Amino acid sequence: MKFVAVTSCPTGIAHTYMAAEALEQAATAAGHEIAVETQGSAGSAPLGGDDIAAADAVVFAADVDVRDRERFADKPQVTAGVKAAINDAAALIDQATAAARSAAAAPAETGTDAETEAEPAGAPESASSAAEPENAVEARTGAGTRVRQWLMTGVSYMIPFVAAGGILIAIAFLIGGAEIAAVVDGGDFRGVHYDGISDPADLLGEAGIAGVLFKVGSTAFDMLVPVLSGFIAFGMADRPGIAPGIVGGLLASAIGAGFLGGLVSGLLAGFVVMGLKRIRVPRGVAGVMPVVVIPLVACFVVGLLMLVVVGEPIAAAQSGMTDWLAGLSGGTAWLLGGLLGLMMAFDTGGPVNKVAYTFGIAALASGDTVIMAAVMAAGMTPPLGLALATVVRRRLFTRAERDAGKAAWLLGLSFITEGAIPFAAADPLRVIPSLMAGSATTGALVVAFGATSPAPHGGIWVLGLVGSPLLYLVAVAAGMVVTCGCLVAAKSFLGRRERPARQDAQAGAPEHGLIGAQQG
Repeated sequence: MKFVAVTSCPTGIAHTYMAAEALEQAATAAGHEIAVETQGSAGSAPLGGDDIAAADAVVFAADVDVRDRERFADKPQVTAGVKAAINDAAALIDQATAAARSAAAAPAETGTDAETEAEPAGAPESASSAAEPENAVEARTGAGTRVRQWLMTGVSYMIPFVAAGGILIAIAFLIGGAEIAAVVDGGDFRGVHYDGISDPADLLGEAGIAGVLFKVGSTAFDMLVPVLSGFIAFGMADRPGIAPGIVGGLLASAIGAGFLGGLVSGLLAGFVVMGLKRIRVPRGVAGVMPVVVIPLVACFVVGLLMLVVVGEPIAAAQSGMTDWLAGLSGGTAWLLGGLLGLMMAFDTGGPVNKVAYTFGIAALASGDTVIMAAVMAAGMTPPLGLALATVVRRRLFTRAERDAGKAAWLLGLSFITEGAIPFAAADPLRVIPSLMAGSATTGALVVAFGATSPAPHGGIWVLGLVGSPLLYLVAVAAGMVVTCGCLVAAKSFLGRRERPARQDAQAGAPEHGLIGAQQG
């Protein structure tokens, strides 16, 4: 058979391409052909029309909404998350095969052969009514999963703003010192009052290149909540949701509702637009609905709800959470670092990891650089600890896992937690607890040491921007050792694995880490 697939994850970096490679390997092993479209952070090369037309079924392995999904409306579909594709791509290929056979048998059973021949293969009227309801296979995609996909869509579009803005601000601090924020925006710094620079055209002359870097970076950071909100609505309702979503996000920022307000405004905008799109209107009005009527009505409704109904309670909750975080100090602050470390390692780049990362971004946006440092360090630890384990006790790992360990050094140093996925997928009961122990250690130590990071990404490559860099490295190294020790002990004493020599014969299987090695 011939299949097509689309893979996509919130960050669009590792999971997207690992899932694509797993599906390609599984399809080839089963004797089928497959073409995969990776909707990653670098954009995507869309599948050709001929590939889609010739496909017997479609596999969607995505944690965010698939772009231009209507292209596949007349095809049997299998839908799952990217981790399902990474962990068990063969099962998805089997489901796609079964869905294709069911679709092929359906016309003969219902006596619709003549009707099928009379219409073009891509006609949505016949395809959506006949093929999609009976042949779309959802891998337990319930309401909770859909909400998570919508939220992750917003996060995926927000991350480039985070990376660009955060690193520009960090470089500005490195060049001009921490007072550059007060110089540009106004305020007090160490007993000196600055009026700020009202005319952006004067930035270079009055604050130098550091002032320009800070202004550009802070502008990118100001867009975090609106972009998050706008693209949550986009994931729910397509392009008509962007305008009300962004307007809702801007209002959330204006009233102090922050990231939590952005999440709520995005969901509100999406639901409002989805409701408006269901209204039947005369053909003459239908053309202006998505570009005039829907944005107009949705912007007003969402704005009214944010300003009058839900905005203030959300702002109060956001303020309370911020005050609670500010109150964590001394003997209790390290608990927060440890908790964030546990979350960063729990699913190695999945939804829980993204919640912790978004929490770190929110803290960074409010001026707390310690939390961001803890999050980044805890995210570096899992691949590094696994890489160290493959060196310390080589015989406990297959050849493919040892190769993946070599790649994990670079992935871990670059703060790409997904480098741990091949190991976690192959042996989750022993690997994941070990990762969590190491990352919790690192997160707690970073907070206890008071290390800081004004950069939200970059790993070892932004070490020059990190406050107390030696203590930061000590925390990462301690977490590596804890991860390595726990994993070696677990593999040695908790249910010894079959001999590596036997597993090396299966080294090409995705679950044994070859994907991670090739991706790295």
